[in-house]
Amino acid sequence: MAVYTDISEEELGSFLDHYGIGELLSFKGIAEGVENTNYMMHTSAGPYFLTLYEKRTDRNDLPFFLGLMRHLATKGVRCPQPVMRDDGEMVGELAGRPAAIVTYLEGMWPRRPNVEHCRAVGMALAQMHLAGEDFGMERVNSLSIGDWRPLWEKSRGQAEEVEPGLIAEAEAELAFLEANWPSGLPRGVIHADLFPDNVLFLAGKPGLIDFYFACSDFLVYDLAICLNAWCFEKDHSFNLTKGMALLRGYGFVRPLSAAEIAALPILARGAAMRFMLTRLYDWINTPPGSLVVKKDPTEYLRRMRFHRGVGSASAYGLADHRADA
Repeated sequence: MAVYTDISEEELGSFLDHYGIGELLSFKGIAEGVENTNYMMHTSAGPYFLTLYEKRTDRNDLPFFLGLMRHLATKGVRCPQPVMRDDGEMVGELAGRPAAIVTYLEGMWPRRPNVEHCRAVGMALAQMHLAGEDFGMERVNSLSIGDWRPLWEKSRGQAEEVEPGLIAEAEAELAFLEANWPSGLPRGVIHADLFPDNVLFLAGKPGLIDFYFACSDFLVYDLAICLNAWCFEKDHSFNLTKGMALLRGYGFVRPLSAAEIAALPILARGAAMRFMLTRLYDWINTPPGSLVVKKDPTEYLRRMRFHRGVGSASAYGLADHRADA
């Protein structure tokens, strides 16, 4: 979440006239994240989140994102729900941007994830994957392996300013991933951005938010993203106990196949590349003065280096080609 577009109280009040959620009481921008503009709102009916979709979000994708939230909720997944307008649509326009309102989800995201958080997130991710099996829409992953090299080329010219030697390292890594990326694994709807700040815990139970990278891809790639996001410590070391908890939590709900487990190291390596590249682009290109928290791309460069040395999924806490409960 972030704030790129400022709005006035008058603009927002007029926008809310098309929603049956009461009178605007207060609103404030949210600086976390890098993709869209977000505001926390309080109306006489309660708290809500407002999102203005910026240029990197295709308006044509919004029915997928918002429809997915509605679908998952009907299957028991705890997640926000889009609020319908008086014209029956989920998306309106505010300050020249497509905009939507979603319900407020109670809970706190874990600043220091522990083993129990990791186990619970693994289970919630698997539940989401199963709940999405009969979702009737698909969306191509716009940040998958075929998109990484073009993204890299947009940042290559300033990459050495961020990390000396990054050009040679990134290009060698891209060549390896392009030559060895797996195929034929089980596919479905994935969250694709399930970082700790996108999981709100309430009484120990996780709720999932921010589905604006959700897409159709390998299910186990989503798990690889979570290994990167949840199981590394501040000193950049991998926490094997957390990795084991995450994977066993997932496997308890949706057991992994031998092919998925065998592919996990390269998928984790690719997930680290994906987030290194998007962070690098944003680090270089985020406009000065934006209410945005820029994230360090070298954090994921170090994780990528760790995965490069992994020979099998046992390094993540799986002892063999099973997902143990």
